[in-house]
Amino acid sequence: MLGIFSIVTTEILPIGLLTAIGADFGISDGTAGLMMTTPGVLAALAAPTVTVATARIDRRLMLCAFVLLLALANFLAAAATAYWLVLLSRIMVGITIGGFWSIGAGLAERLVRPEAVGRATAVIFSAVPLGSVLGVPAGTFIGDLAGWRTAFVVMGAVAVGVFVLMAVVTPALPARQLTRPRVLREVLRRTPTRFALLMTFLIVLAHFGAYTYVTPFLEQVTHLASPGLVTVFLLTYGAAGIAGNFLGGATVARLPRATFGTAAALLAAATLLLPLLGRGAWGALALLIVWGIAYGAVPVSSQTWFVKAAPDAPEAASVLFTASFQATISLGALAGGVALDHTSPSTVMTLGGATAFLVALTAWLHFAGRHDWQRGND
Repeated sequence: MLGIFSIVTTEILPIGLLTAIGADFGISDGTAGLMMTTPGVLAALAAPTVTVATARIDRRLMLCAFVLLLALANFLAAAATAYWLVLLSRIMVGITIGGFWSIGAGLAERLVRPEAVGRATAVIFSAVPLGSVLGVPAGTFIGDLAGWRTAFVVMGAVAVGVFVLMAVVTPALPARQLTRPRVLREVLRRTPTRFALLMTFLIVLAHFGAYTYVTPFLEQVTHLASPGLVTVFLLTYGAAGIAGNFLGGATVARLPRATFGTAAALLAAATLLLPLLGRGAWGALALLIVWGIAYGAVPVSSQTWFVKAAPDAPEAASVLFTASFQATISLGALAGGVALDHTSPSTVMTLGGATAFLVALTAWLHFAGRHDWQRGND
């Protein structure tokens, strides 16, 4: 959990520092934004490549190596004398995301008793909303106080601390089933895996296509009075996401499809209603809370669905989950940006909501169909 927290926080840290970094290197904000798109693309490529290349190595050793690489990436960004060195550090972050997530996301079953796997998975994935809540405001605060380079130094120090804890506390985790290209292809050919892949792609596309541009919506449609108020709204969303993560974790082991479908339905309702009820501050805040709870349950639900689709190859399932998730984050942000440039923030929310509604409808129809089939067999 601490490893993923440090990774998520590092990944989104530049959001609050883009202007300062751009001014320091004499580049535009758009060029500085490459710091956010680079890790997602590299993570999608690294997930299968790195996991297959290190298949025979103890997973504890690999987790420690990835966290150490994260620390080095942060220190490199802090010391960078040219912008290309910053981008190199973000490539290192992308490799860390792809490798650590692929190995670590599905390790709960090897660390706790079988009856506690669902709760343990929820604890691991609580790092996602927690890092999202703290990453941007913490980076902005430290950057304003002591400069953007100091923010990266602090995250480097956090990663070093996590590395030490992981080396001391985590037990040896020798590779069980080697994750080879053949195993990945076999898992990918399975219908349940493909269905989980499609559902994950659509829900992440819906979420990031809309959420990436929630700040313009709050500023232009809700007309929040100050940037500080926008930050409070987003912090509230993040806190709701933490609650949603644990609510999803409480039911996902028994009902992965139902939990996923409910989360998608709530996400669809929140984003579709925002253009109507989000014109006032209280309406927008209430819908952001619903949205946070809904999306908070998505990563843990999606990961569990992948693992249940391939119980004999949990690491391969995690590789596919990580690659699809990270690639879709970048694609969702890109699609939402194109829609925003040609329409409005309200239309972006509506498009995201319509996509999430399609996911919810498909998931629930699939869930109902499975129950009808089971009753027929009975």
